[in-house]
Amino acid sequence: MRVAVVFVSQGKRGKLLEISKALASGIEAHGHTVELVDGARDVNVKLTVYQYIAVGTEITSPFGGKIPDKVGEFLQSSGMVAGKRAFAFVLKQSFGASKGLQRLMKAMEGEGMYLKFSEILSSSAEATEIGKRLRIQ
Repeated sequence: MRVAVVFVSQGKRGKLLEISKALASGIEAHGHTVELVDGARDVNVKLTVYQYIAVGTEITSPFGGKIPDKVGEFLQSSGMVAGKRAFAFVLKQSFGASKGLQRLMKAMEGEGMYLKFSEILSSSAEATEIGKRLRIQ
């Protein structure tokens, strides 16, 4: 099955990229084909060809739980994503991570994506384990 791991960062690109790669390696352990997509830099990527999509971001404002505006813009311009099964994740922070995860899920559901699971991730080891446990089929 083709899987896309999309990450959209505004400031902590290195940490988000590391966790996204770890998530992708956990998903690949089940034999799926996984591609990493940088939603902030890759503009003309179409997610239509993927059967499962994982979307991750960071929290830009700890007290409001805000996520980058680029997340919504990327999902709107990424082709037909309605009905796709999806996983949402955000980087763990001391404040606002759960509110940010709610905002990310709302943006994804607004595009018609079917959320199967969501998580606040703090380390690449945790991301690998979550990737291994995801039920993608």
